[in-house]
Amino acid sequence: MTEHFDICIRGGGIVGHALALLLARERLHVGLVARSPGALLPAGPDVRAYALNAKSRTLLESVRCWPDDLHATAVTRMQVLGDEGGEVNFDAADLAVPALTWIVDVPTLEARLSDALRFQPQIELLDSAAPAVLTVVCEGKASRTREEFGVEFAVARYPQRAIAVRLACEHPHAQMALQWFTPGEILAFLPLDGVHGSTVAVVWSVQDSRAQDLLDASEEDFCAELEQVSGHSLGKLRLISQRSAWPLQSAQASCWIGSADGQAWALAGDAAHNVHPLAGQGLNLGLGDVAELASILQAREYWRPVGDVRLLRRYERARRTEVSATALAMDGLQQLFSKEGAPWQTLRNWGMNGFERSRLAKDWAARYAMGL
Repeated sequence: MTEHFDICIRGGGIVGHALALLLARERLHVGLVARSPGALLPAGPDVRAYALNAKSRTLLESVRCWPDDLHATAVTRMQVLGDEGGEVNFDAADLAVPALTWIVDVPTLEARLSDALRFQPQIELLDSAAPAVLTVVCEGKASRTREEFGVEFAVARYPQRAIAVRLACEHPHAQMALQWFTPGEILAFLPLDGVHGSTVAVVWSVQDSRAQDLLDASEEDFCAELEQVSGHSLGKLRLISQRSAWPLQSAQASCWIGSADGQAWALAGDAAHNVHPLAGQGLNLGLGDVAELASILQAREYWRPVGDVRLLRRYERARRTEVSATALAMDGLQQLFSKEGAPWQTLRNWGMNGFERSRLAKDWAARYAMGL
C-alpha cells in the first residue's frame, strides 16, 4: 500500500488540529480526518470551557491560534473550599506570574484552529483515513480506531456525571476561579468574558443518583441549588445556556504506539487517557502529548522515518510518566472527597488547611499545574 501522507491524523478536535499545525511547520505532509466518528460530542450548543496552563498557551500561540483576552480569561486568583472549613488559596501575584491559568471558550478556540488550517498547504482535510507512514489517533475517549488496532482501554468509571452550563452572575467574578468540595460532589465556577466579566462556566461533578433530577429541574430551582452550594459568592445566578452532561471516568490505553498492516500508529489526547476534571488538566495533558510528539519527530535523525518505532517509544515513555502521575493524583483526591463520615471529613479539611499553610508545597503544586 502506497503512503500518500507522512502522517494521517484521525480526529479533528483541538488536539488533532494543534498537532496537524505543528507538524505541517516541519514540512511534513499531513492528512487530517476532521470527523471523529467515535467521539462523544455534547448535544446542542457547546458550553464547554477549558482551563489551559502556560505551557498550553505557548503551544497555541506558536501556531497563532490563542484566542483574544475576551475569550481566554486570565485567572489571577483561585479559591478551593472544603466541606468543613478547609480552604486553599492561590494568587498569581504570589508566584510572580501573569495568570494561574486561562479559561478558554471551546467554540472560539476550535474556530481559530480551523481557520489556521486554510493557510497551511501542507495539510489536507480528509473525509476518511488514508495510508500514511504514521497514523495518530486523536478521536477522543470513544475512539473506534483504537478498538480497530486492538488496544485495550482500561476504564474506571466514577459514580458521577459532569454537568456543564454557563451562568450570568449578579457580581463580577474578578478573575477568580472558585471550587467547592462537598461530600461526593465538586462544583467549579470558571470566569469568562475577560477582566470585567460577570459570567462563568460551570462544571459540576454530581452523583449519578441525582444528576438527572438536576438536568430536569426548572431553571429557577437549578440556579437556587447552585447558589446554595456556592454560598451565594457571586450573588443571584441566571442560566444563559443549555445544560450538558457526560459520565466521568479515569482511563488509560494499554499501549500508546504500535503498527498495523505495516503502518505505525500512536494515540494522543483522550484516545490515550482520561482523568477526572477536578483540576482541569484534561486538555493540558492532551496538548502535552502534541508538544512531545511534535518535538520528538522534529528532532529525529534525518534518516529516520516518522514511523520509526524507537521515536514512538520515546514519546510513549515520556507521556505515560506525566499522565500516570496526574491521573493518580486526581483519582486520590476524588476518592478522598467521596468518603462519607465525620473522620474522613475532618481528615480532608485538616489536610487542606495544612496544605494552605505550606508555602513550598503550594508553590510546587501551582507551578506543576501551570506546566512550569
